[in-house]
Amino acid sequence: MSTQDNNVNVQPEEELSEEKLNEQRQIRREKLKKLQEAGRNPFLQETWDVTAHSMDIKDNFDAMEDQEVSCAGRIMAFRRMGKMAFIDIQDKQGRIQGVVKKDDIGSEEYDWFKTYDIGDIVGVEGIVFKTKAGEISIQVKKLVLLSKSLQVLPNKWHGLKDQDIRYRQRYTDLIMNPEVREMFIKRSVIIHEIKRVLEEDYGFLEVDTPILTTIAGGANARPFNTHHNTLDIDMKLRISNELYLKRLIVGGLDRVYEMGKMFRNEGMDRNHNPEFTSMECYMAYGNMESVMDVTEQVVYKSAMAVNGSPIIKYQGKEFDVTPPWRRLNMADAVREITGVDFSKIDTDEEARAAAIKYGMDPEDANKWTRGKIIAEMFEDYCEDVPGYLDGPVFIVGHPVEISPLSKRDPEDPRITRRFEAYINGWEIANAFSELNDPIDQFERFTAQQAQLDSGEDDEAHPMDMDFVNALEVGLPPTGGLGVGIDRVIMLITDAPSIRDIILFPTMKPEKGDSPKKAAPQAPLKREEIDFSKVKVEPLFEEDVDFDTFSKSDFRAVKIKECEAVPKSKKLLKFVLDDGTDTDRIILSGIHEYYEPEELIGRTAIAITNLPPRKMMGIDSCGMLISAVYENDGEEGLNLLIVDDQIPAGAKLY
Repeated sequence: MSTQDNNVNVQPEEELSEEKLNEQRQIRREKLKKLQEAGRNPFLQETWDVTAHSMDIKDNFDAMEDQEVSCAGRIMAFRRMGKMAFIDIQDKQGRIQGVVKKDDIGSEEYDWFKTYDIGDIVGVEGIVFKTKAGEISIQVKKLVLLSKSLQVLPNKWHGLKDQDIRYRQRYTDLIMNPEVREMFIKRSVIIHEIKRVLEEDYGFLEVDTPILTTIAGGANARPFNTHHNTLDIDMKLRISNELYLKRLIVGGLDRVYEMGKMFRNEGMDRNHNPEFTSMECYMAYGNMESVMDVTEQVVYKSAMAVNGSPIIKYQGKEFDVTPPWRRLNMADAVREITGVDFSKIDTDEEARAAAIKYGMDPEDANKWTRGKIIAEMFEDYCEDVPGYLDGPVFIVGHPVEISPLSKRDPEDPRITRRFEAYINGWEIANAFSELNDPIDQFERFTAQQAQLDSGEDDEAHPMDMDFVNALEVGLPPTGGLGVGIDRVIMLITDAPSIRDIILFPTMKPEKGDSPKKAAPQAPLKREEIDFSKVKVEPLFEEDVDFDTFSKSDFRAVKIKECEAVPKSKKLLKFVLDDGTDTDRIILSGIHEYYEPEELIGRTAIAITNLPPRKMMGIDSCGMLISAVYENDGEEGLNLLIVDDQIPAGAKLY
């Protein structure tokens, strides 16, 4: 056994180069081999009897001083001083110092101990005491290596900074960043409190419903598709569990809830992950107001459980979630922000004219009804007004056109008995007085299916005849609620991104090679074009002087991220490297022609000096260049993709 200095663990003060990291990894493997050859294979260890944890010892030192304890954890610091060494052992509660002396554990064991590394997992037995410096510690009498770390943990001074690596290697993130561990403990507390409120305060029964379905119902969203080989049928991952839960209400389980994963094949941003946690509950003989109360209580009591206060502090803003919350009618919100007063507009024609006058796209507005226009104007012009929906606030008065599962308002059948709850401008909950009229439900499903079949709305709700049959059996008056658990957790824990409160967020797989060695990307696959059927716009006859042309700043841009914009069928959101230190955001209506994932990593061309233009509430800073034409009577489009060897920011002349 060798104890040469090159095997001694020294914690560096500078980040290691990749070459040095590989050297350190190889040294660790050599140490493992020597351990195994000596019959000390740490991976044969099966258990360790833990009798105390770090914070329990520190918090109860007066009672535990001079007591023998058995602890286990990861070595996070290692300081050798001849025949004595100090190690920091990190367990589930925090860290505690272990004092290891050669005379206490024996000469041979101490020699092996000197070869251990930061990151190794050890079990220790010893006596609780306080050092001369006043640090509560364990005087180690027995030390056993329980697992050998073959990787090098990030340096304590530089830490784990790369956000992308933190999400991909959450295990390392949890080791290195105590605040991350605390974040997920808080997540667990919030989920437990929500379930407690539902079960103890309201008498709900927790149930499980299918994740794999043949009909993606209960919401308007794009599903993930899969195939069941044995049954030879196409299936979908659920986008909502609403229709199954309401079937259970029909069956006589009067109050049911389910908290679990939903899956929507849509855009990704700081508030959206394709796989997310939702809670839906249904209350027989309740209504919209009944589940308003539930909404207020689960948020209020979760905030109290974690923070001890009803004041949610989020990214410099404060929200008091003490019940009751304010209510705001959707049409009133549109009037307050845009000045368009729909209480004085009764026909579709009048609504279209008012919307176009205000600035809505005529092509879209002319296809929509009065109710649809109200909803679109609220979404486009109200949701992103800074501070307007900070709330907490309930938006009510949703048009029937966008609420296929909600009862009509008896006083105004054009709107429904529905609310959406907002905090910080985010929708955190959606609820109805549930539609239980099977004839009305069938007619709404039929209208939605027609939109789906025509391609007018690829997220419209499909027909579900079994659910209609369940309603025909008889659904009692019911209040239903869906809560976005991840967003509630973000708010209560002050997390800037949804990825910060999901242990393993959805990420694009890493490439096997470094960018410098990566093979050129394959050309985008496009359909063959019969150029005899292609028409292009005539060339402009009017000349543009060179000075005017030169004011347009055309640059090569690298597509770092690309995602579908939520609630938009056309728009893709691009995060671009334009050669500066700041990411550039550009939105482009080319989703009909490209899927986001096929564009990531490509090099495109953009005009970068156009003024920002707000699209779906997002500032679009520039324009990507595409080639457009007519092909056999249909519009064709190709995004201008150039050689990846062109650097980001290269100017076009």
